[in-house]
Amino acid sequence: MQPADAFEERILIFAPHGRDAQVMCSVLERDGLGCAAIGSFDIFANSIEMGAGAAIVAEEALQGADTTRLRAWLEAQPHWSDFPFIVLLTRSIGVPIDGTRARLGELGNVILLERPLNTQTLRSATTSALRARRRQYQARDVLLDRERTAASLRHSQAALLHLNETLEARIDERTRALAQANDRLMNEVIERERVQAAMVQLQKMEAIGRLTGGIAHDFNNLLNVVQGSMDLILLMSKDEVAKKRAEVARRACQRGGKLTSQLLAFSRNQSLDLRALDVGTLFEGVRELVTTSLGASIRLSFEIAGSSGSSASVMADMNQMEMALLNLAINARDAMDGGGQLHFHAGAATPPNGLLPPGDYVRIAVTDSGAGMAPEVAARVFEPFFTTKGVGKGTGLGLSQVYGMAQQSGGAARILSEQGVGTTVEIWLRAAGGGADALQAAATAFAASPRPGVRILVVEDDDFVRASMVESLEALGHTVAQAPHAEAALLELQRARPGLIITDYLMPGMTGAELVLRARQELPGVPMIIATGYADMKAIEQVIGDDMLLRKPFQLNELAAIVERALQKVEGETAAG
Repeated sequence: MQPADAFEERILIFAPHGRDAQVMCSVLERDGLGCAAIGSFDIFANSIEMGAGAAIVAEEALQGADTTRLRAWLEAQPHWSDFPFIVLLTRSIGVPIDGTRARLGELGNVILLERPLNTQTLRSATTSALRARRRQYQARDVLLDRERTAASLRHSQAALLHLNETLEARIDERTRALAQANDRLMNEVIERERVQAAMVQLQKMEAIGRLTGGIAHDFNNLLNVVQGSMDLILLMSKDEVAKKRAEVARRACQRGGKLTSQLLAFSRNQSLDLRALDVGTLFEGVRELVTTSLGASIRLSFEIAGSSGSSASVMADMNQMEMALLNLAINARDAMDGGGQLHFHAGAATPPNGLLPPGDYVRIAVTDSGAGMAPEVAARVFEPFFTTKGVGKGTGLGLSQVYGMAQQSGGAARILSEQGVGTTVEIWLRAAGGGADALQAAATAFAASPRPGVRILVVEDDDFVRASMVESLEALGHTVAQAPHAEAALLELQRARPGLIITDYLMPGMTGAELVLRARQELPGVPMIIATGYADMKAIEQVIGDDMLLRKPFQLNELAAIVERALQKVEGETAAG
């Protein structure tokens, strides 16, 4: 219950004649009571309506006053309120019985005090009137609390009634929500099973990829020994029959190197080797493989637009492009379900707006006559793990690899499909500026005029590969030191400064990339080459760059060319410095 504030407990004094009002105010204020002296009846009535604890009125102040407004307020005051008046009567003024004194009864709760009066009487009457008014305020607060409680009860009853009325509807709504949650849960279970099946397939493919990469690494080393030996026979032998047989073996090694590159691309342990690639050569390379994979029921055609003896060239990785086209052909075979037309097309074209930056591009398209795809399906085919094939029939990684390869090559991939008509997958690649690969073009020239007299350190853990590289470099006129691992190489560097370091990447203890970093600290300025066929290409590129990477298996002229490039690069940097 809240106590009344000081404004509601103030004492109004209406005694406009003389100094009675000021004297009474000073007496009451000494007792801690708030009071206000009023100068006119209208202000007096106003103040009562605004709120007060009691009123002290001089009898003569009511003479001639229009009390209609005050009586109306008194009659309309709340049922808990009975506003107290203290009226000061004067003996010296004879008031007729039907005059002002007769109207005092209209004020209701009136205490009459005759003057002259002492301060004790004034204080006692005022305190009694204020005490009664405070009890009225307490009654008001109790009634307000009851009303609030009743209103809250009515609200609660209405809410309960509403809940009872809507209970059935809420039960139905909750039942629907539970059914929807159950449906979502079942869909998540199905999706999780699908993802788990895809992950099992992915793990199986990852294991196969690791095994394939390891086999390709060892096979590369063997091919490198054989190919190096054949190159030395071709360079040094005078026996034409032996040279002819060595050439046959060298070509077989080149085919084996292509096979290992494809195996490494499958295991994703080889970064893109972007070179100028003739599209006609690319189509010829995949024609036999695609024909074998598709079968006789699918009609196959290849076309290069605007070609007259020569064809367009693109900057691409040969092995990755062959795998991408084979991937697209197999997807098209599944889409055509038994037979149809598969068309390979290539030609210079302008990319659609927003697909690629301005420049010269070649569009390679694979078009099938299959059932096509709905727009919402076509919009997701490049997403990893998204597949329209059944569980166990596809990982959903084929088209995402095509997309990633195109992006990494500086191009783009997109798909155009219409249900009932067929699908076209486009690979947009940058047109090659020079036509042929610069390293391949310069290899013959460098091999023809090798730089003699350079001391080269060869670091290779495979004894046969190291011996083959040493013999090849000595045949080119260089002085060669060798080390079977990185620690031995660091000791050799302390013994004598080489003019060039050629190191394998994958070695026990310390990789070739780590050896390059250590060697640069001890012998800054010495050119270095990493020879590898299976490596963490990002780790190599961070320390040496693609221009100093020799891919196994390599030919003698390729070895001579990259050695010359490394030495020329150092000479150029020295001259510029």
